[in-house]
Amino acid sequence: MTKSMYASVAAIALVAGMAQADEHMPFTPGEGDFSWDTYDEYKADAPDLSGQSVTIFGPWLNPEDEIFSSMLTYFEEATGADVTYTGSDGFEQQIVIDAEAGSPPNIAVFPQPGLAATLAEQGLLTPLGDEAATWVKDNYAAGQSWVDLGTYANAEGSDEFYGFFFNVNVKSLVWYVPENFEDAGYEVPETMEELIALSEQMVEDGETPWCIGLGSGAATGWPATDWVEDIMLRTQSPEVYDQWVSNEIPFNDPRVVEAIETFGMFAKNDDMVAGGAGAVGTTDFRDSPAGLFSSPPQCYMHRQASFAPAFFPEGTELGVDADFFYFPAFAEKDLGNPVLGGGTLLAVTDENEATMEFMKFLQTPIAHEVMMAQTGFLTPHTGVNLDTYMDDTLRGQGEILQNATTFRFDASDLMPGAIGAGSFWTGMVDFVGGASAEDAANAIQDSWDAIK
Repeated sequence: MTKSMYASVAAIALVAGMAQADEHMPFTPGEGDFSWDTYDEYKADAPDLSGQSVTIFGPWLNPEDEIFSSMLTYFEEATGADVTYTGSDGFEQQIVIDAEAGSPPNIAVFPQPGLAATLAEQGLLTPLGDEAATWVKDNYAAGQSWVDLGTYANAEGSDEFYGFFFNVNVKSLVWYVPENFEDAGYEVPETMEELIALSEQMVEDGETPWCIGLGSGAATGWPATDWVEDIMLRTQSPEVYDQWVSNEIPFNDPRVVEAIETFGMFAKNDDMVAGGAGAVGTTDFRDSPAGLFSSPPQCYMHRQASFAPAFFPEGTELGVDADFFYFPAFAEKDLGNPVLGGGTLLAVTDENEATMEFMKFLQTPIAHEVMMAQTGFLTPHTGVNLDTYMDDTLRGQGEILQNATTFRFDASDLMPGAIGAGSFWTGMVDFVGGASAEDAANAIQDSWDAIK
């Protein structure tokens, strides 16, 4: 076969691959609010990766796996590469087995940075390089936060950038019923000082500001950890938050005790919380939003993550029957707009040319917008068109991410399991049950000392 014949066969194969990819593209290039111009620019410079493949393994199952796979077709169409995603509910155990056995996928999707950091320390991840880290810093809102969250020590103990965050959730939200606010003449607060003043005004008006429930079976107490984490980000610098997470400063540090006491200002005040302070520890977190929708309302506000609507009454129309606002920062603290949340990160576990090119493709707006338009996907990418979000609720949460000056992961998820999924939970239950903030913090620090 001549060289020209080889070229013709390769071209036919690439066109065939593009045609197959087109069949699975959920959005037609050139149509809608998507950033097709940047996608066209990417395609014009993309290498021909025909015959190369990328395997991706992660925790996403139906329907997220199908939506993610539909996004992959745009990379396949641009490069000719073949990309396959496989999801498993046993991902966290299996990726360790595969990586240590020398048979990992090309890319792993980690639901938390902790496991990625562990594999990096074992030399089982490929660094993405300084250029990728600089891109994240320049193109993600609160970019340095995302660089820090994706930077881990390698096998020699030196820090390198490994993790590209793709799909984020927001916890710094307060849910409310707009009609209730309107009827009572209340306005959405823009600072923590205003939120506290609004809560106090509601009490003066004979109303109950908050619904709070910590019940969650064996995991009872975790909703309180989110409160304390959000308050830590609003009363202390991100550096102090990080030191707290790693126990570089003890759990009973006065700054942590202050955050717990600030939570208690809402949760341990009978006038502030539906059912009184005694009900906080026993009310199931899934039931606590119900007070927003009773007539008359049992409460006016409920602080909970972006998944809260799953526990709203059937038929609730978001943006009409219920809405949210950003859990605001203290104006006097001058700490910007911190956001608490979580997210998944992609890291390279088996490098090849197509794999590293795919990681570059994730920098394009279209890789995010295709996801934004189909599912509860949020991104801090500042180059995306917010109009492509599937609905106004996601768009509003996306705007909160865009306005964030600091992003931090849920602290309890980053702490050792005995703390973050143990004594921190029980300590908060003890606190709302009557223990002082100092005693609760001392008990949690004692449990941390016991595992060192």
